[in-house]
Amino acid sequence: MDRDRILTARAVEEMIAEGRTIVIFEDFILRLDSWLDKHPGGRLAILHMVGKDATDEIKAYHSIATWKPMKAYRIGRKPPGPWANMTPPVRGGVYRKRDEAWPAGDILDSSDTEGERASPDPDTSSSTPPTSDCDSSDSGSDEPAPPEKAVRQRVLGRRDGAAQDASRRHHRSAAEYVDLYVKQEVDRDTASYPSLDPAIQQEIARKYQILHQRVRDEGLYNCPYLEYGKEMARYLSIFAMFLVTLRWGWYITSAVFLGLFWHQIMFTAHDAGHRAITKSFVVDTLIGMFVADFCCGLSIGWWKSSHNVHHLVTNQPEHDPDIQNVPLFATCPSFFRSLRSSYYDFTFVWDRVADFMVPYQRYTYYPVMGIARFNLYLLSWLHVLSTRSSSLGSSKAWWIRPTEIAFMSCYWFLFGYCLLWRTLPTWSCRVAFILVCHIATMPIHVQITLSHWGMSVSDLGESESFPQRQLRTTMDVDCPAWLDFIHGGLQFQAIHHLFPRVPRHNLRKAQGLVKEFCRDTGIPYLVLGFMDGNQKVLSRLEEVSNQVRIMVDCQKYMAETGESGLH
Repeated sequence: MDRDRILTARAVEEMIAEGRTIVIFEDFILRLDSWLDKHPGGRLAILHMVGKDATDEIKAYHSIATWKPMKAYRIGRKPPGPWANMTPPVRGGVYRKRDEAWPAGDILDSSDTEGERASPDPDTSSSTPPTSDCDSSDSGSDEPAPPEKAVRQRVLGRRDGAAQDASRRHHRSAAEYVDLYVKQEVDRDTASYPSLDPAIQQEIARKYQILHQRVRDEGLYNCPYLEYGKEMARYLSIFAMFLVTLRWGWYITSAVFLGLFWHQIMFTAHDAGHRAITKSFVVDTLIGMFVADFCCGLSIGWWKSSHNVHHLVTNQPEHDPDIQNVPLFATCPSFFRSLRSSYYDFTFVWDRVADFMVPYQRYTYYPVMGIARFNLYLLSWLHVLSTRSSSLGSSKAWWIRPTEIAFMSCYWFLFGYCLLWRTLPTWSCRVAFILVCHIATMPIHVQITLSHWGMSVSDLGESESFPQRQLRTTMDVDCPAWLDFIHGGLQFQAIHHLFPRVPRHNLRKAQGLVKEFCRDTGIPYLVLGFMDGNQKVLSRLEEVSNQVRIMVDCQKYMAETGESGLH
């Protein structure tokens, strides 16, 4: 097979329709079928890039030593010029198979310097949208819709104006309400951010690549090990205070110090999960497992599986597991539809429990954050016992699952048996200790949600560049440098999403470069103080709560009158 042949978009579409895992990287078309189940970051991280030019994402999440060998998976080259991204099948993209053999024009000879086709068939032109099912253009015109208009058309869909019976109208009323809100948010985003015109987005991507090179040239990927020496001193001091107060019988004070220890040390697990410490997969994974699994009882494998997807599809309601919290929370009305999660592979049903809980989410936010760690224990064990974790058994990372199970079992032996059962004297003391040490970790859960829950959840289509999407869905938190240890680098989430592998101690240095990039491209860069950031999240929760009440009132009105009540 000629791995330098040029494949058109139509040829790529046909391969994806046949179930191939096709990703574009630089000028190469990669087929990653054999790597899909071996990818340590999880198969979904690859599936969300199918049919797309993933150059920026691959280089942001992998070191040069990792992504250079990826070219071994190439099966051809893309046509000259920018690649028109397709919607991955995991996100609802529909692809056409071709019954007959590919025309000769679907494979271009690499010696064709002009990239001209041997066949003039317009159906196979690389400039044609990859599939009519994914096309957002108006069916009444041969001209493609502008990107912003196409997004709105995709959101609203085509509505049949024919009269419907009362039960059908009742079913559509909630969906129409959601469509109305989603369209309004899309309108706000398209008015506030640079145009979705492919040429503009390509220019933004080009400037981001220059920015990324500056980050490398200034040594921001180099880990400041002295800072980790200071971190270790702080961790050991807090843990020593936990042991001393426990020995003195100051059980509640001891619980506070244990919670602070968990809170602080998990920042290092986050760095290790992104291979930001040693850049070695094995060493950073072992560091992450020791910190997360052994010291905290949480699976670093679960975190990486979830977190990698979160980074790629940030704030997309159907796909980002970090905002899928129905029936406790809903950060946008899209959840009113009972969305099916591509990550969890089940439907978050909007039911009476959600109708009851979400209107009060502004008030339940902090109490739930105080006990959120209990849910992470459950998710961790579900992961290590799932096929997601066991699938690594056939790869070089086979050792991760048994090591995680061993480390997490050790945690529960030490914390559950040795500490809670053997050391604490009474049941009331045990219950109080558990609650206090877990509530003490609440700041990290608030910090995690702070940077995203108040930001955009719109899907602006596949033409939006990687850097614009990350900056649109993420905000930073302003704080003085001497408080950085409290936030653990999570206050620079927007910068972290642009450069996930940069050690957190260097993110403040990268902030000036990102601000310069945002001024140059016209992308808003949102930075709020901690209190203002909390208020933004609470305002978003209150906004969605009010929309739930309106929707419920509309449904009641609909049931009584047969009319939607939407005007």
